Amino acid sequence: MIAGKRVVLGITGGIAAYKAIEVCRRLVDAGAHVSPVMTTGAQHFVGATTFSALASEPVQTSLWSEADPIPHTRLGQAADIIVVCPATARVISDLTTGRSADLLTATLLATRAPVVLCPAMHTEMWEHPAVEENLATLRRRGVHIVEPESGRLAGGDVGTGRLASPERVVAAVDAVLTPQDLTGLSVLVTAGGTREPLDPVRFLGNRSSGKQGHALAEEAAARGAKVSLVTTVALPAPDGAEVVRVSTAAEMEAAVGERAGSADVVVMAAAVADFRPVEVSTEKIKKTEGIPDIRLEPTPDILAGLGARKRPGQTLVGFAAETFDVTEFAKSKLARKGADLIVANDVSAPGVGFEHDTNQVLIISASGMEHDVALTGKREIARAVLDAALVERLRSSGSQS
Repeated sequence: MIAGKRVVLGITGGIAAYKAIEVCRRLVDAGAHVSPVMTTGAQHFVGATTFSALASEPVQTSLWSEADPIPHTRLGQAADIIVVCPATARVISDLTTGRSADLLTATLLATRAPVVLCPAMHTEMWEHPAVEENLATLRRRGVHIVEPESGRLAGGDVGTGRLASPERVVAAVDAVLTPQDLTGLSVLVTAGGTREPLDPVRFLGNRSSGKQGHALAEEAAARGAKVSLVTTVALPAPDGAEVVRVSTAAEMEAAVGERAGSADVVVMAAAVADFRPVEVSTEKIKKTEGIPDIRLEPTPDILAGLGARKRPGQTLVGFAAETFDVTEFAKSKLARKGADLIVANDVSAPGVGFEHDTNQVLIISASGMEHDVALTGKREIARAVLDAALVERLRSSGSQS
């Protein structure tokens, strides 16, 4: 939910200020309008020109700019969110006591937007009672704190106080800006392509990268859901999610079967193999032995099984990767599988489907809704799918009342 948002990025005087460069770039890449504000201390560690070049507007450093007589109120009122990265003990103290010492602290006091602080300091400072009490006070006031990590600090020391990674910072910003409309719901997501072994070396598989399934898990978690992710790939998973690694269709069926009964929303984004070898060789099949006779049998139809035992109030989402007649195949699959939604795409189209960072889908619901989502990033596709699932869930609940 970062795209289109106005983000004030505050940079303070700590050695970790150089990491804010990457945070700035990632926010801009995500579609945010970034207004950088640097303290005097920050300029000892990194140049203002760097942020002016990367951000959406030039860096501001002073309350006394002739071009803008009240920069702190303009920034504070226009902001959708303010992120301080890194946040030193000084700025944490100033915000706690309401001390307006410079442009950044004045802006923090002149806003009603959510505030995200990313502390970074030596371990002794991080663990000082004054800092701990200030952070506790700010948390009670609703300020979001991105906890620092343990690792190498300035001067070669090792301990807690290292600035959170740029990925974590941007993820925290995204989470704060994302509506928590899935809070209280349990969401089960499958991702990746299954692998059906032929021998200890070879397998039958498909080109699914798992990116769309993982994007769905990330979006669900960001919107407050309790997420279980059953995946065949080693992509990063959202913090706090239950992650179950599987390989074959049978393993995925077992993992899904253990969790589907308690899930409010089940999203079967995985590309499950339709067939597997009847016999699996215990030794590598040798080329010298000639062309092997490989007999296949169907794998479990996980989606159909879920549809057959779907409990009242549960929303089931299936995926259909097609190469032609996408709409007709999707409608047929929706009826056959007992799903509430089918998300279909033409994987032969440019930039769509397997291995790409983008996707283009058609979402069809059992209630007759059809929604085309144009080519976009997979996180945006995930957002559209979960939006549709919520609509279908509300419609179903209304029809049962």
